Amino acid sequence: MPAFRTVAAYVPPGAGLLAVGIVGEVFGPHGPDLPGFDFALCADRPGQVRTDVGVPIAVEHGLERLAAADLVLALPGAEFRAPPEPAVREALRAAYGRGAVVAAHCVGTFTLAAAGLLNGLRATTHWRFADLLTEHHPEVDVDAGALYVDEGQVITGAGAAAGFDLCLHLLRREFGATLANAVARDMVLPSHRDGGQAQYLAAPVPEDGEDERLAEVLGWARGHLHQPLPVAELARRAVMSRRTFARRFTAATGSTPHAWLRDLRLGRAEELLESTDLPVEEIAHQVGYSSAAVLREQFVRRRGVPPRSYRRSFGAT
Repeated sequence: MPAFRTVAAYVPPGAGLLAVGIVGEVFGPHGPDLPGFDFALCADRPGQVRTDVGVPIAVEHGLERLAAADLVLALPGAEFRAPPEPAVREALRAAYGRGAVVAAHCVGTFTLAAAGLLNGLRATTHWRFADLLTEHHPEVDVDAGALYVDEGQVITGAGAAAGFDLCLHLLRREFGATLANAVARDMVLPSHRDGGQAQYLAAPVPEDGEDERLAEVLGWARGHLHQPLPVAELARRAVMSRRTFARRFTAATGSTPHAWLRDLRLGRAEELLESTDLPVEEIAHQVGYSSAAVLREQFVRRRGVPPRSYRRSFGAT
């Protein structure tokens, strides 16, 4: 069974309006072809909560809503430098204690740290506040570069729009790639960015059309995953030297060509495992691996389970 159907998002004083929109967009009502969640916002007490841009929002539920949620999200707020109220910390600890998945992104991570839920764990936050998180909570292993960090029952994400990456990762982890991709398409977003991808990228200045050629090559690669796709071939198609291509690729995507292709292949393999009855050997060939054994090795290393177990969990969902 999926880990969560009931989702509660804690809205702190000065809550980030973007963060409220992100969780509402991902876990709120979708079209008839997508399953919905029992989603609610909650606050210290029901009523108006002022956001970081001064616009108040109406929150119908108090902290008691956290007691019934399968997934609890601590949203970022403007007052994150001060510890949350004891009742908030206790509610988060209680949710964690009964087995709820607990997540936060941006400075919402400070709320989980104040509740003691990140002690001894890796976590991330907006890169601007990573040093402050380390200073306030030295017991947390802060990764300032990751988009999100999955520690099982506790997941943290980077700042601003990385909240989308965290939420889509949760959907992918618990419900499979098909649902996560459908929700991403509904929001016109990339379906998956790996948690280890850099939070922020250098903004390269276009050099004689290099950015346009790079984008064309990436699109071509997505449609030819069944081929080996060595870096030398991608560089040739981009009309760049291999060294220049690798440099421009990392600047544009935050990933190496090898890691980007691996994640693309595994993502496509997930979709085929969920939505088709193709043998694993055939899926391996369709996504560019020489055999089912090679796909299995990569799948276990990156996804934690073999392809057949993944199919049993998420097939025909």
